[in-house]
Amino acid sequence: MTLAAPTHDRGVTMLTLDSPANRNALSAGLVSGLADALDACAADDTVRAVVLTHTGNTFCAGADLKAPADPRAFVALMRRIVTLPKPVVARVTGHVRAGGLGLLGACDISVAGPDSSFALTESRLGLAPAVISLPLLPRLDPRAASRYYLTGERFDAAEAARAGLVTLAAEDVDKALVPVLDGLRRASPQGLAASKELVTVTVLKTFDQYAEDLIARSAALFASDEAREGMAAFLERRDPAWLL
Repeated sequence: MTLAAPTHDRGVTMLTLDSPANRNALSAGLVSGLADALDACAADDTVRAVVLTHTGNTFCAGADLKAPADPRAFVALMRRIVTLPKPVVARVTGHVRAGGLGLLGACDISVAGPDSSFALTESRLGLAPAVISLPLLPRLDPRAASRYYLTGERFDAAEAARAGLVTLAAEDVDKALVPVLDGLRRASPQGLAASKELVTVTVLKTFDQYAEDLIARSAALFASDEAREGMAAFLERRDPAWLL
């Protein structure tokens, strides 16, 4: 199972990543299941907004190294979140790594709690945050992007909010979401769709201009000798050969 059964509350549908065996990693099944769930929300007139959340202590661990999703399918998923005519709100109370940050970057609003942590770990695996740059770089503070893309350091919710990765860091995520969801419920469907189009123009231009190049880069990096060593070291819980 990759997604829990959706729940509905006054026009808000909650989609819950529920793949504890791999810490909600981006497997082909999870990417496909989430895309289908978003399509169902888009077609349902009773859905005003979507909340994307998770079970367990990890929102998303990034790519599933044992059964990875096709990069093109993951790009399509991120674009689907961006173009969905209904707001997508991320509720984060756990850890987010690598490709999971791409999901956050695609969401319209995101709230993270004190137990959450974030890291762009690709460089430590011989990879790079290639396709997730499509939603991330238009939103992230450039200096923060340079630091965390290059070092792979872990950072907390307060820093994620300062850097533009999340909208808000809060001690109580659900309490912080109350006025957000109330505001979305008060907005008209047409007003939400039109307003979302305005704030996602730059992100969509980035997809249009760079998606194909970054998909190719991602595939080339995953096929490289350094990436094979990095992924093997990660799975074997050892240091990679290049560690100084």
